[in-house]
Amino acid sequence: MRREFHVRFCEGGGVRLPSATRLVVGFEDRTDAERFWKELRERFAQFGLELHPEKTRLVEFGRYAAGDRASQGRGKPETFDFLGFTHLCGKTREGWFQLWRRTERRRLRAKLQEVKAELRRRWHHPIPEVGRWLGSVVDGHGRYYGVPYNQRALEAFRREVTWLWRQALMRRSQRAYVTWSRMRRLREQYLPPVRLHHPYPDQRFRVRTQGRSPVR
Repeated sequence: MRREFHVRFCEGGGVRLPSATRLVVGFEDRTDAERFWKELRERFAQFGLELHPEKTRLVEFGRYAAGDRASQGRGKPETFDFLGFTHLCGKTREGWFQLWRRTERRRLRAKLQEVKAELRRRWHHPIPEVGRWLGSVVDGHGRYYGVPYNQRALEAFRREVTWLWRQALMRRSQRAYVTWSRMRRLREQYLPPVRLHHPYPDQRFRVRTQGRSPVR
């Protein structure tokens, strides 16, 4: 029988799980995942701890999830959020399973709200000063979320930051109108372009031993 790959997603909240608030554990068989879930709850209970009932769930995920769910008429594989990324079951151009990570929408919206609030505070600051600050924000965002297959989300963040900056400049006075051609020049001058800061998995693990044999 073909083995399944299940991800056990645990996220604690508040004082329920104070030291290790987030955890993802992978299993090939559902029975192993359910047994681990049961034993973990029992182990935590010995120390007066418990898993968050609303943030702890069993997710069918991995290379066989799409095929198994399709054969049972259950739709696409589930996704889960972890450390600011939404994890999805994707495919390569050749049709092989590929893990995709996308910026979590909730995190993206929250960050844009922070940028908007700070732009309001910096309304009358010099444009070069604001541009350098926004450049550091975009760069920092990209350094964390710049993983393979997440380019669209990175481009969307840069585009939204540009739009918020234009709105802030136009609200400086009633006669302040900023054309998009000018904003494009400011964007190219101050906001770093989108690029990946983290390697693809096959590059990350492409190492060899002293005997020059590949490590798998």
